[in-house]
Amino acid sequence: MIIAITGGTGFIGKQLANQHIRLGHQVRLLSRKSPLKEENVKFFIGDLSDPDVDLSSFLDSVDILYHCAGEINNEGLMQELHVNGTKRLIEAAKGRIQRWVQLSSVGAYGICRDGTITESSIENPFKIYELSKTESDRLVKKSGIPHVILRPSNVFGNNMPNQSLRGLIRAIYSGIFFFIGIKNESLVNYVHLVDVVNALICCGSDDEALGEVFILSQQTTVEKMVASFASGIKSNRFFFRLPEGFVRFIVSIFGFFLKFPLTSSRVDALTGRCVYNSNKIQKTLKFKYSMTLEEGFTLFAKQK
Repeated sequence: MIIAITGGTGFIGKQLANQHIRLGHQVRLLSRKSPLKEENVKFFIGDLSDPDVDLSSFLDSVDILYHCAGEINNEGLMQELHVNGTKRLIEAAKGRIQRWVQLSSVGAYGICRDGTITESSIENPFKIYELSKTESDRLVKKSGIPHVILRPSNVFGNNMPNQSLRGLIRAIYSGIFFFIGIKNESLVNYVHLVDVVNALICCGSDDEALGEVFILSQQTTVEKMVASFASGIKSNRFFFRLPEGFVRFIVSIFGFFLKFPLTSSRVDALTGRCVYNSNKIQKTLKFKYSMTLEEGFTLFAKQK
């Protein structure tokens, strides 16, 4: 089987490539970065944001194309890569690939502070990253290529580029963390890297997935998340609790200082009550998570 992966040296793409190598497949990677020295991998150096990029040899006779390329930092590059780059990839892929698996995001549904999001929820992206990724999804849906779209929530795992969870673990370790709002009311939505890779492969191999959009997420309370992190770093500290209104008032006064540890978005993340429901992928594809979210958090905290 020939597997092609855009963004193949990224956080998710690299692990996806490694898993397909272990399965004995021929793996092709498209990346803007220098190639890695891996057996059974053929590198194609290219940039989807380049109007002159040649993708024909990368895509010839491909069984599964995973579109994992994404820009998470530079907003000025997001439209060109996510939208125009996807257009270039679609044109080059027609007649050359058997299946397209798109790595997207639950950000397509917009900001959720409360309630339940399912695949039938209205798309309402807000920021440029989510807007451009959602437009990329729409292009794939209209392409005529057999496709599957996977929308994970916050992906975490070893070597993740986002350091927010590491910062939270440091706060727990140092004893400066505190809970916000009513006990056991706030929820967090995350999914471990291992499960994202497994779900992508499931989407690539099961014909029941074709033409579908799947949410991938697990939920737990903030209290269980903190307890899992504390277990991983072997901490038994006690953490006090402050009213949400008081914390938001403090943030409104001091949040503009560069080194102030709290922001409105971080308070939102620790006080939300939204659920991203992933029953569909579990029922349709018989997908099973490799671990509970609490187990994943404990494992993550143990890793240096």
